Amino acid sequence: MSSSAVLTWRQGDRLSLTIESLCDSGDGLGRVEGRVVFVPDTVPGDRIQAKLLQVRSRYARAELEEVLEASPDRIRPACIVADKCGGCQWQTVDYPAQVEAKTVIVQDAMQRLGQLETEVQPTIAAPYPLGYRNKVSYPLRRSDRGEVQAGYFRKGSHRLINLNQCPVQDDRLNPLLAGIKADIAARDWPIYDEQTRSRGLRHLGLRIGQRTGEILITLIATDDQLPEVEAQAEQWLTDYPNVVGVCLNLNPSHGNRILGDETHCLAGRPYLIECLDDLEFAIGPETFFQVNTEQAERLLPILKDFLRGSDRLFDLYCGVGTLTLPLASEVGSVLGLEILPESVVQAQQNADRNGISNVEFRAGAVEILLAQIPESPDAVLLDPPRKGCEPAVIEVLRDRQPQRIAYVSCNPATLARDLQALCAGDRYRLLLVQPLDFFPQTAHVETVALLELQD
Repeated sequence: MSSSAVLTWRQGDRLSLTIESLCDSGDGLGRVEGRVVFVPDTVPGDRIQAKLLQVRSRYARAELEEVLEASPDRIRPACIVADKCGGCQWQTVDYPAQVEAKTVIVQDAMQRLGQLETEVQPTIAAPYPLGYRNKVSYPLRRSDRGEVQAGYFRKGSHRLINLNQCPVQDDRLNPLLAGIKADIAARDWPIYDEQTRSRGLRHLGLRIGQRTGEILITLIATDDQLPEVEAQAEQWLTDYPNVVGVCLNLNPSHGNRILGDETHCLAGRPYLIECLDDLEFAIGPETFFQVNTEQAERLLPILKDFLRGSDRLFDLYCGVGTLTLPLASEVGSVLGLEILPESVVQAQQNADRNGISNVEFRAGAVEILLAQIPESPDAVLLDPPRKGCEPAVIEVLRDRQPQRIAYVSCNPATLARDLQALCAGDRYRLLLVQPLDFFPQTAHVETVALLELQD
């Protein structure tokens, strides 16, 4: 195809190309006459026929129509609905190729977005590419035949793919999925309809302590008008011995937010216990905790080796103390800052549960609290949400100049942006960029970056 022909591409046109790599969106990337083409559901090395869906001056998006020649890294997915479900993007990609792709994604972000000439270390693979998720949240729907369904949405839509098991969640949760759906149907509880905005159940949440086996069930509904819900909750405690609690979360709002602001315990206790680094953590329905316990334990030695011996550590965006508490034994003292008051309460309770006394937690916007604290720490741990750090946080850190900064991120793009700001003017030297695969079968990747103040 000539370059002049490329300029006349139209939506609906078909073309053949070879997929070269995987992107952070999960799509495969190929090139035709210098123009990038993004195609979901493809594997590097695939020779494919694709149909153009969107054409721009420098790139196009297409859908896979046929695999003309399969890549050696194309495998049969573990899930029977992998081609429909939007929960995973890479189940057709052999796991070593997934791990390699994530290294490339992080390297590309560092160089292209952060303008940082640093070598990214090979991604640390997960020991279990399947069955690793300790938390799932399934939208609920009622089928045209009146059946209660739970699952994930079809790619690019709000059409539910009904599941009775999921290969990426901890397999101890699978028996609950079909059983709870059947009990909801038997109770004839109403199911929320996003089109009519009718009242009823919206989501089913399941969490498990991978080290303890304790399970927490959470029903998310628009209101508490579910007849005999307490009796059903007690029955679940009997039916499933590992279930330690059943909660009801109320979310009357309309939109994509899963959890509301109000949670009630219906039976048992409103939390499960999980162990991480020989410490116990109480985890409730709303608690942020890494979804891959095994990989979280592989992150900790990297942080400990780097931060060990610090006199004063600030843990910014500390959550419930998931990283704060394991690091406390390695440093003189730790101050954790977190915007959610309920997380700060849980963090202090977790510290008390484990007899850790050299930690302090404060609730409030991190950028405001940090600016108000007169002292300068000698070490800082950053673990912000996907959007990264607020510019004010970067500014304060560059002014206070802690000797060491460890930055944990689930978003390579915002990590690259913030590292570029921290390192500007050679203020900090980037010692290590280490990806870890917390999310097999998806394009998501966790990364830790270690920085040291320049002399």
